[in-house]
Amino acid sequence: MLLSDIQDITSAFNAVSLSEMDTVKLMKRVDTKFAISEKDFKNVFVNLKDEYNVLEVNNDKYSEYESLYFDQSDLMFYKDHHRGKANRLKIRIRKYKSNDLSFLEVKKKHKGQTIKSRIPSKSWSENFTKKECEFLDPLYPNHSNLIPSLENKFVRITLVHKENIERLTFDLNLSYKKDGQTIEMENLVVCELKQEKINRLNSFYNAMKKQLVRPLRVSKYCLGIMEFYSSKQVKSNRFKKKTLQLKKILC
Repeated sequence: MLLSDIQDITSAFNAVSLSEMDTVKLMKRVDTKFAISEKDFKNVFVNLKDEYNVLEVNNDKYSEYESLYFDQSDLMFYKDHHRGKANRLKIRIRKYKSNDLSFLEVKKKHKGQTIKSRIPSKSWSENFTKKECEFLDPLYPNHSNLIPSLENKFVRITLVHKENIERLTFDLNLSYKKDGQTIEMENLVVCELKQEKINRLNSFYNAMKKQLVRPLRVSKYCLGIMEFYSSKQVKSNRFKKKTLQLKKILC
C-alpha cells in the first residue's frame, strides 16, 4: 500500500504522541493476532476511529520499522516456536525510522504473556557491544552463539484505545531480506491486539468475528524463515494450517 494511501486512511483519526502513549507501553501483555487482506483492512479500519486514537510521529500517522533478527545457527528460536514451546523468546535489533531510534529487544513468551525488554542500540551487525552483552547476560546467557538470521521491514499503524489500556497495531508492506535476496508479501496485513488481559468486548474483535476471521498465532519471524528455507531444512508441518490461510490472502 502506498504511504500516501496510509496517510489518507488514518487522517480521520485523532492523534496521540509518543509521550502520551507512555501509559499504554504494555511491556508485559497478552497479544491476539489476526492476518487479513488489504481490502479487509480498509473495510474494518475506517470503523475504529470512535474507539481509538492513532499514534503520530513527526506528522506521520504511520511508522516504518526495520528489524534484524538473531538466532542460533540451528535456528533454535524458530524451532522452539514450531514445537509450541510455552516459554520461548526472540532477539532482534529494531530500527524505528520515524524518530531514528534503534533498540536491542528481547521478546519473551511466558505462560501466554508477552514480556519485552529493550535498551537503546546503535549497532546493526552480528557483534553486540559491551553494554548490549551486559543487557543480554541475565536474559539469554548464550548470546555469544547468536548470529543474524533474517531482516524484515514493514509499515505500522498504531492505534491507542481511548479508554482501555490497549493498543492495536496493523503491519503492512511486509518484506524480508536474507543473503541479498528479498521477498515481499503484498496484500498481507498482520493485526495485533495488545492488552493487559484478554478482552474480546471491543469493536475490532467483533469486526473480525463478523468477517469469520479467527485469531491466528502468526510470527513474522517464523513466516520469514519458512520463505527462505525448504521443508527439508526446517520443519513447518505444524504451521501448515496457518500457511494455507496466509497463502489465500497473498494470492
